[in-house]
Amino acid sequence: MTTLSVHKIGGTSMSAVDTVVDDIVLGGRHGEALYNRVFVVSAYSGMTDLLLEHKKTAEPGVYALYSGSESEWAWGDALTRTAAAMREKNRAVLDDPADVAAADRFVEERIEGARSCLLDLRRLCSFGHFKLPEHLMTVRELLSGLGEAHSAHNLMLRLRRSGIDAVFVDLTGWRGSESVSLERRIEEAFEPIDLTRQLPIVTGYAQCEEGLVKLYGRGYSELTFSRIAVHLGAAEAVIHKEFHLSSADPKLVGAEVVKQIAETNYDVADQLSNMGMEAIHPSAAKGLRQARIPLRIKNTFEPLDPGAVIRGDLEAADPAVEMVTGLKGVFAFEFFEQDMVGVKGFDAAILEVLQRHKARIVSKTSNANTITHFLKGSAKAVKRVEEDLTRRFPSASIASRNVAVVAVIGRDLRLRGLGARVLTALAEAGIEPLGFNDPLRKVDMQVIVDEADHDASIRALHKALIERSAEAAPSLVAAA
Repeated sequence: MTTLSVHKIGGTSMSAVDTVVDDIVLGGRHGEALYNRVFVVSAYSGMTDLLLEHKKTAEPGVYALYSGSESEWAWGDALTRTAAAMREKNRAVLDDPADVAAADRFVEERIEGARSCLLDLRRLCSFGHFKLPEHLMTVRELLSGLGEAHSAHNLMLRLRRSGIDAVFVDLTGWRGSESVSLERRIEEAFEPIDLTRQLPIVTGYAQCEEGLVKLYGRGYSELTFSRIAVHLGAAEAVIHKEFHLSSADPKLVGAEVVKQIAETNYDVADQLSNMGMEAIHPSAAKGLRQARIPLRIKNTFEPLDPGAVIRGDLEAADPAVEMVTGLKGVFAFEFFEQDMVGVKGFDAAILEVLQRHKARIVSKTSNANTITHFLKGSAKAVKRVEEDLTRRFPSASIASRNVAVVAVIGRDLRLRGLGARVLTALAEAGIEPLGFNDPLRKVDMQVIVDEADHDASIRALHKALIERSAEAAPSLVAAA
């Protein structure tokens, strides 16, 4: 039976390289115990923001400037700043001067290679036969790979300096002559590696004909991690994050009252992903679930803690609320057509337009003549959806407003009176729900509230459904 484990280290964790090396990679291991593991790494925290655009503020990085700026040199200056940030990071994570020099050479080769490529593409597209927009996704893929290659190469250098036979596994396709499937790229990369004596440090980005960035956005590194675990038949997949998987955001409800999650299943992980609180990208979870590989979420900074185990077969022993989370920046997009009753085609038409404008559906409700989608996306995209549907259905009334979706999640929510407890807790906190959704599967329950009530709603529901339940448990044991 295999003991192989595949690990993914996130960007924030990668920046704490001493902790990663001492507590995760080494962790008191010696000799053969150091091996039979694979580490898939993300770019250092903030590096992908510099290469693409800031994930939260949308401040333009190299890609955004290259694709949208009229200035020929704005993107070039941004690339130079990124190279400087990479070299600065080299000095922060590497101690040996020879390793720093090797890391700097690596950065120069990748950055200047990318610069030459982007300049050549600009020159090529100055001819009318070639259109830059047709190549922008390829540019985004190219730039995405620079961050992961940088961090993986540095970690390899650091581990070799510690006497570990670390191997830099570059899946980015750098200067490759052909585009292959993700499965083939992984297979070819791992074929020469002896996992019993070598420790692969793998780039989270993998260049492949499917286009990871195109398909999965910035969650691509978890897809790479998942596919590697499945390909190698890992006994366990482990994600190292900067936090525990908990009953709520400790920054919101208080670290002293959150309940750490010890185990749950992939169904709950999917609901968390839908609410933007990703334990793992749903497509990555799918591969692990189908291969029956358990996933463990561990806190990088508390390596002795076993973390949370996620498996497909982990059913709840008893009905319980496990987590309360929420999503801000949601648009309630309401489509009303008086003559919709008994007429087919409205729903399909709305879905087609939403898909075309890449508006993600968080939830949906409908009645005889109204369909409401709760959408996560830009205001510009939602406006374009409204304009398209207005042209197609001129007699319809369409409106949108900003709301927040707050979700109560658990493997089994078949608790007597749970809906009433949810609404009572919100009423006691002075919060008036705008909508309420309780699907029959009893895995999640969603409340729509004003965006300004998002934080207070989570605090009220966590207190009522998790904190008070924890307080009541000892008395129930005593009574038994």
